[in-house]
Amino acid sequence: MAKLPTQFLVCSFFVLLALHSFSVRSQEVEDESEFDYGANSTKGPARWGEIHAEWGACSNGTMQSPIDMSNERVNIVSHLGRLKKSYKPSNATLRNRGHDMMLRWEDEAGAIEINGTEYVLHQCHWHSPSEHTINGRRWEDEAGAIEIKGTEYVLHQCHWHSPSEHTINGRRYDLELHMVHESADGKVAVIGIMYKIGRQDSFLSLLMDHLEAITDITDRERAVGVIDPRHIKFGSRKYYRYIGSLTIPPCTENVVWSIVRKVRTVTREQVRFLRVAVHDEWDSNARPLQSINKRSIQLFRPDDKVEN
Repeated sequence: MAKLPTQFLVCSFFVLLALHSFSVRSQEVEDESEFDYGANSTKGPARWGEIHAEWGACSNGTMQSPIDMSNERVNIVSHLGRLKKSYKPSNATLRNRGHDMMLRWEDEAGAIEINGTEYVLHQCHWHSPSEHTINGRRWEDEAGAIEIKGTEYVLHQCHWHSPSEHTINGRRYDLELHMVHESADGKVAVIGIMYKIGRQDSFLSLLMDHLEAITDITDRERAVGVIDPRHIKFGSRKYYRYIGSLTIPPCTENVVWSIVRKVRTVTREQVRFLRVAVHDEWDSNARPLQSINKRSIQLFRPDDKVEN
């Protein structure tokens, strides 16, 4: 498929055009009443694939997320290249989705290029504890992009999971941030950042008053003005790369995951606030680990001679 101009991308941070806004929104379920995180619930992760036919991948998929990134499974490589960010300040809206807090940009917030394709950043969200292991807030404007292997992915939104969804060497961290991007042809790329208890996270600190205003009010939105996604710190050029899925229904596969290797810090109070802000009875909004099924997991370690 021919690469469309960057201006036409709207992917994950939703919508430079209504076309891409629909594309991203149609993938992640917004109605938290349809599913939950209870281990024994009829709407819990083990039953997601039975709730709707279009959610079948949650039960039957072979490239599901999150996963554990253990040293014994990881191949260290230097050819993936660094994540090339072109984020920029953009107007944003914070929404309480019931299962998480999501930040969405109203304008283009930038993009990231992965494997030669540009993915526009649409949103970011937080999981507490983190969903992934190593051994939400949504933007309505385009907030920029990130480049992965020559492809630009536009940033649309971000959200949080607590505890982390991914794990590293079996360790689950206290919080995980997902920055959701989309390319011009509808491919999704997610940047994951994990956090442990320590010093406060400066980006979350910027949002605390807004989070408090919509605490415990499902589907409540709040315009938060101009938010600069460049304030989300990666802290390292090293990252894990694998092909997985969305971690909430419909669990769509072929998502390009890049999990930043450096674990950043967040205060216990910030994690607690994200959990009490959403209106649900569960202690976690993290999906259980999924089978790797012989997938390749790579750890990008830059060759300084090549990088420089």
